[in-house]
Amino acid sequence: MSAPLYVGLVHYPIYDKNFNVVATAVTNYDLHDISRSSKTYGVKKYYLIHHIEGQVDMIQKILSFWRGKTGRAYNAYRTEAFNIVEIKKCIDEAVNAVTEAEGVRPYVVTTDARTYADTISYQKLRRKRQSEERPILLLFGTGYGMTKEMMEKFDYILEPIHGAGEYNHLSVRSAVAIILDRLAGEAWWQ
Repeated sequence: MSAPLYVGLVHYPIYDKNFNVVATAVTNYDLHDISRSSKTYGVKKYYLIHHIEGQVDMIQKILSFWRGKTGRAYNAYRTEAFNIVEIKKCIDEAVNAVTEAEGVRPYVVTTDARTYADTISYQKLRRKRQSEERPILLLFGTGYGMTKEMMEKFDYILEPIHGAGEYNHLSVRSAVAIILDRLAGEAWWQ
């Protein structure tokens, strides 16, 4: 049995393209697609991490529609995926929620297109998940990634996803799907 897996999409503190610290806007695609990928790979909760009231209100409206009678009747699969979504104001709230649900603090693991001193491979994290019971909270940054100060607080940083060439700027939705498949998907290579 694998350790519980949680996902968080972080909107602050995030770098913009000029490396200013900003709060990014929620996108409808991230809400829909990441919840569907998370549900597919057995993620227990998908946390949308945002502290700006207007953004939180928009998320709640979208969730309310799909969790309501009309949304459920239109696409019950979407409703099912949204059942694992929760809103948290900050990373610490997400860590505390996982700790409360599981009775132990999770490994907090993030992703980045850059390599850091505490970078961990997908193979090592997958083995850790299979051999230990401690939950994993997998955080994804939006914009141009989380600030360096935030990155230094986490237990591990996953190695970057490498494509076929020099270009390396996936959408967060694509990165989540690839990483969840690597950590929780079928071991097709065996």
